Amino acid sequence: MSNLKFREDDHAVRPAKGFALDRTDGKLMGVCSGIARYFGINATWVRLGFVAGTLLGFGSFILIYLAIALIAD
Repeated sequence: MSNLKFREDDHAVRPAKGFALDRTDGKLMGVCSGIARYFGINATWVRLGFVAGTLLGFGSFILIYLAIALIAD
């Protein structure tokens, strides 16, 4: 065939990572933990973001959280 060689850090060869709820590390349905794992950040920051968004957005982030929990997985 061909003698193409790919580096490990070549993003074109990696399969696209998909979002999934993280039920093992999650606190409540695993939404924040799944988002944190998808973006490669700490789950505490995502949880704080949801709390701040809920308080500042008059509870709209609760609906977003529930929608993600019901749609994902």
